[in-house]
Parts: sequence; C-alpha cells; structure tokens
Amino acid sequence: MTPEALAAVIRDAVVAAVASGQLPLGADAVPDDIVVERPRNPDHGDYATNVAMRLAKPAGMAPRALAEVLAAGIEAAPGVASATVAGPGFINITLEAAAAGQIAAEVIAAGADFGRSDSLAGVKVNVEYISANPTGPLHLGHTRWAAVGDALARVLSAAGAEVTREFYINDRGVQMDRFGESLLAAAKGRPAPTDGYHGGYIVELAAEIVRDRPELLELPEPEAMVEFREEGYQRQRAQQEAVLEVFRTHFDVWYSERHLHESGAVERGLATLEAQGHLYRADDALWLRTTDFGDDKDRVLIKGDGELTYFSSDSAYYVDKRSRGFDINIYLLGADHHGYVGRLKALAACAGDDPDYNIEVLIGQLVKIYRGGEEVRLSKRAGEIVTLEDLVDEVGVDAARYSLIRYPADSPLTLDLDLLLKRSNDNPVFYVQYAHARISSVLRHAADLGIDWSNAEFDAGLLQHPREGDLLGVIAELPGTVASAAELREPHRVARYLEELATAYHKFYDSCRVLPRADEELTDTNIARLWLCAAARQTLANGLDLLGVDAPERM
Repeated sequence: MTPEALAAVIRDAVVAAVASGQLPLGADAVPDDIVVERPRNPDHGDYATNVAMRLAKPAGMAPRALAEVLAAGIEAAPGVASATVAGPGFINITLEAAAAGQIAAEVIAAGADFGRSDSLAGVKVNVEYISANPTGPLHLGHTRWAAVGDALARVLSAAGAEVTREFYINDRGVQMDRFGESLLAAAKGRPAPTDGYHGGYIVELAAEIVRDRPELLELPEPEAMVEFREEGYQRQRAQQEAVLEVFRTHFDVWYSERHLHESGAVERGLATLEAQGHLYRADDALWLRTTDFGDDKDRVLIKGDGELTYFSSDSAYYVDKRSRGFDINIYLLGADHHGYVGRLKALAACAGDDPDYNIEVLIGQLVKIYRGGEEVRLSKRAGEIVTLEDLVDEVGVDAARYSLIRYPADSPLTLDLDLLLKRSNDNPVFYVQYAHARISSVLRHAADLGIDWSNAEFDAGLLQHPREGDLLGVIAELPGTVASAAELREPHRVARYLEELATAYHKFYDSCRVLPRADEELTDTNIARLWLCAAARQTLANGLDLLGVDAPERM
C-alpha cells in the first residue's frame, strides 16, 4: 500500500465519520490533501497522520477524541493491522505485512510507469533553460542548467504535464558582431578586438571556416565579418546541440531571437500589452508600467531614437509563449539574473496573466570545481571558463548530471572531482548505481540457479523482517517524491530519495538472505525476497531515468 493509497483510506474514514454524525463537519470540509508520513521511530508504526489535529478546531472537538473516532475507522480498513492515537492527536498506522508487501507486485506490474501520476494532466508547460549566446562553448553555469532543466522537464512529464523543452538563442545584437569580428581577426592572424571573444576555440573555429570557405578572405572586411559571423553562428550552434545530446539533454524547440523580431512577434507582443492598458509614452520613449505589479521601476520598451530594448524582446517572447498555448512558463536563469524575477512577474501581469501561476523564474547559483582541495580550471579551448565538455571528459555524463542535479539549484555548488571519480560509497552516484548493479547481480544469480521467481507465486505476507518493511516503505514513496519534486520544481528530491532507497536496499541485503545456500531448499521466502529485489531495482531505474542517469547492470 502506497502512502497515496493510505491517504485515500484515511479520507474515507473521515467521510464515514462525517456521514455518521461522529464528526460534526460539513462534507465540503473534508480535506483532499491528507498528510501521511513515515515516523522516524519504527516502533510508532509504518505511517502517521496529523489529520485529527487539522480537523479538531473546525469540528469543535479535542484532537485526541477526534483521533480516536478516526482511528477506529482506519483500523477497520482492509490491509491495516492497527491504528493508535499518540501524543496530542497523531494517528500511528501499522499495515498488515501482506498489504505492505503488495507494493512489490505493484511496482513489477507498473514497470517503467511506477512513480508516474496524472497530477499535472492537461497542463502545458514550457521549460526554458540554458539560453546561451551561439558565440562559444557552453560553460559550467550552462551545464548546471542543462542537467537541472532536463531533470525538471522529466519530473514534470512524469507528473502528467505536457512539457516542451526550449532553448532561446541569443542570436541578435552587438555580441554577434563582436563574434564575427573576432573570427575574422583570427582568420587573418590578428589579435581579437579588446571587447571581442578570446580563447583557443575562436582560432579553431576561424581555421575551420577558412578551410571550408577560403574565398571569404577575399571579401571586403565588412562583408567578410558578416560571413564569418554567420558561419561561426551556425557551426557553434550545431556544436552546442551536439554536446547537449551527448549530455542527454534534448530540446524540442530552438527559438531564435532573430525569428522573434522577423516574425512580427514583437509587434504582436506590444499590441497585447497596449490592449491591457499598461503602455505609455514619456521622454519620447515607450514604457511598460511594471510598477503597477511590484517591479521597482517601469521598463523602457522602445527608446527615444526608436531602438528596441532587450526587455522588448523579453516581453514579446513571453507573449509569444502564451500564444502558443503554454499554461505555465518556467525560466531557469543564472545567478546574475536576480533582477529579472520581479520584472518578468510584472510583465506577465501586464499581459493580463496570473504572475503566480503563468510564469515562474528559477535562479541558479554558481558552480566551482575543486581537485585536491584547490579550485581548478579545466578548459583547454575556452580561456578561463570551464565547459560542459571539460566536465564530461573528467567525470563522465552520469557523475556530472547526478552531481549537478543533487542539490537545490538556488544554492552555490562545489564539485569535488576526486570524490566524483571514486568507486566507493562516498560517491553518491556510484552508491546509487551500485545498488542497481548489485540487485541485477542477485537476479542474474537466481536465473543461473534456475529460479523463475517472476512466474512463481508471490506471498507478500512473508516479507515481515524490519529491514524488508523499511525497504518496502521507501519504495512506496517514489510516486509522492516525484509529485512533490514536480510541484516544487525541485528535481534534487529524486536524487536524495534514490540515496535513501539505496541505503534501505543495502541494509536489507545485509540482514536478509535472498538466495538459498547450496545445501538449502528454495523457499517461498526466497521467492518473496526476489520479488522485493526486482521491485527495488525497477524503482531505482525509474528514479535514475528521471535524472537522465544510467542504471547499469554491472559495475
């Protein structure tokens, strides 16, 4: 029985108590969000709920008296061994062994779908992340968003949302001309402009362009700069897409800022804002009155000389997303974008939307890399920056993704390369992957012994050892973990859950013999434990998939 199933049992007990008159509440006062948690002390049962304390005040009853009423109803439900009142009104619940163990069969039956839900069914979500200039390699900050953004999209999809992953290409503006000037300078053997782009990758890219299109060097410099800019743009964007695919980060949409301006989206965006009544003119400029919705100052959209500001692009891009049917638009921005939160929220309100629902802005913090206790720079091609390729070359895709996702995105992150390369339990990704590989080894050994556990009868009631109960309890929490990770936009919760699951499995394996020894007969308990092993393996695989991390069969 999962916590969600038990919550339904508790709610049924509340409804029955209301209907019988034992609980003086209206039917509309029955909560849908019943809290069910595993108590820290296993002596208190498998689960606990505070529902009696929540309902005591509206019902006009003492919490313990209300809890006694509900406990009787809960204890009468199939699969519940006992429901007792503790403290100020908590209800501690112990499941029958068969009910607790049945989760293993449910996991095996659900397979890759275990942990998924429809809590966000019907909601269209746009997740925009990375959003880099096509003028250089993706750096460490981009790499963190590549991992976190992709994991967030996977978690939202697992919660039933229709998710579109979007990369906004900053391919317009002065930085593109500086990129072209830098490439042309490198092609002609000159140093890059002071405000241009530096690093070995510029020299390599320029040489590649000259190799394929030597005629560009014969053009007048203004024309040559444009050609080098456009050639460099296409090649660098292709390089970004290729390295992201290696990193298991796929985008459904690569949205060009140039397209935004060339398609009329800017004009349509301004028209939408004007129709909402939030545009005004002052000092020959066109302004958006964002201060009406909490921004610290109004924002200029068109300067007095007619030049569009960058915020006009932001405004048009948001309106364009909404016109494409996205209900929730999530922006993942870097640590230097804190000021964007208020203005983007205000922008949504100016467009007539609900800033607390239609738009969300997540800010990621900086990442540093250490080796031997000292910060290191890995890049050989990009000057002072550390690139996505550098990190993957050092530790591999799995370790890089897992370690970047494992912490809340809004906290600064330090990666210890020495730790990430260790094949030991100190390395979190190794610890979790090893649990999956260890279970796979057990199941292979069972097959070698001719044990066809999957076609044998599974007696869930035999899983009565405390460590079996602990493992079953953790397995049952995956659906709730995924739902909360999606609701809170915190995929790191899945990583921490997997570490708890791996710990529960290792403790179970150390305490409960799964396979019979050479001189022992195969028993129904062996079969039940093999079902439990398979359920744990499936749950680990499902969780790792949500992080875009492999679940190895051997290590």
